[in-house]
Amino acid sequence: MVTTTPLPFSPEQQAWYEQACAKLNSRRLQKLLFDLTNIHSPTGAAREASQFMADYLSKAGMTASYRPMNAQSGNIVAEKRGSGGGASLMLYSPIDTHLESDESDRPWVGPSHYVDLHPKARMQDDWVFGLGASNPKGMIATLTEVATALIEAEVPLTGDLIVAMADGGMPVDLAGRDHAGMSSGVTHLLSRGVAPDFAIVMKPWNWVYHEEPGMGWFKLKVKGTLGYAGVPRGTPGFRSSVVPAAHVILELEKWLIDYAERNTSGVVKPHGWISGVRAGWPERPAFPSAVTEIFFDIRINPRTSPGDVKAQFAQFIEVLRQRHPEFDLDWEMVGSVPGGTTSPSNWIIQSALRGWEHIEQRLHLTPDFLGGQTDGAALRRFGIPTARIGWPWPAEGSPEPLAEGMGGMGATYIPDLMPCAQKIMYAVIDTLTRKRAELGL
Repeated sequence: MVTTTPLPFSPEQQAWYEQACAKLNSRRLQKLLFDLTNIHSPTGAAREASQFMADYLSKAGMTASYRPMNAQSGNIVAEKRGSGGGASLMLYSPIDTHLESDESDRPWVGPSHYVDLHPKARMQDDWVFGLGASNPKGMIATLTEVATALIEAEVPLTGDLIVAMADGGMPVDLAGRDHAGMSSGVTHLLSRGVAPDFAIVMKPWNWVYHEEPGMGWFKLKVKGTLGYAGVPRGTPGFRSSVVPAAHVILELEKWLIDYAERNTSGVVKPHGWISGVRAGWPERPAFPSAVTEIFFDIRINPRTSPGDVKAQFAQFIEVLRQRHPEFDLDWEMVGSVPGGTTSPSNWIIQSALRGWEHIEQRLHLTPDFLGGQTDGAALRRFGIPTARIGWPWPAEGSPEPLAEGMGGMGATYIPDLMPCAQKIMYAVIDTLTRKRAELGL
């Protein structure tokens, strides 16, 4: 458990905080969320949504710019400078959605008629529905509302507030769009002059996290020979790749569960999931495939390197080969992103914890284990102390039926976001109304 160090607000800070929170406007947040959700922003093609947010933040009183990465996409950076001598704090969210919302999604997303799987937004009472309306666009709307309310309250900042959003935050790798994904946008952003002292990332779950996992992507090949459905089993020279792959999948699933238990530490439990299987031709079912490929993602604890995870998997394969010498296996690691951690004693973690406890009116005890990977890991790897803070998720009580599982991450109940906005506002006031020396800088 991370212990929170008490540091009460001064009377002036308390007054500024109350003034800023009074300016938080849930209807304005909902309207922004609806408008932004209505702008489709798949990974690597978020230009229109990013330009919309740059314009919105400029009108809110920030110096904002759209920073293109290519013709299809770019990032947003907006700044409100303080009087000087303070720290810079970045409120950050990705802007891209995890699905394309076209024929390429089908049938892989399952039934596609659900409202949260489509980029056309729908608003009903306190709800906003649509692809990404919760993650990432609910986060963007909340962080933007925090900045807007802070400016309207005319809080005398000492440090600088930065609001930033980047494409490429989703754990995908789209070769046709300059390999967008895997934190490509935030890496571009941080490599080009955006250098905050601290960062806050808003992501689901009502806790403060000081660390997040990375991820390793693997492709495992089960080899056989090209066959023909007309030959009997036992025909010399024919070996199925598909049937042995079924056995390998079950063995791999057991290993992934054991891997997560062995590599749990801190607040991270690094799950792994088999995500896909590929073999043969749909139009040639008479010819069994010579190769069956299995794809999976293994999350990586910040205290474990991708190289170590690769070695752990190599050991699993070696044991599997010894028990099943008849299996012909080959594999490779096709993607790797290290995890990232920030010291729990760092200013921004402690400030976020104080904000959380102020609103929740209870101690921040040990949070639920975390397995989700975000751009926060990349921020930490760039040396930026980063706190992750969120809201209860998924939203409960939806008046619309939603896709099962993760779906389109597209159902947001606005009242769920407002306490998170108040927690983030606390950390913003706490951090940006002090001199650098007070913050350990």
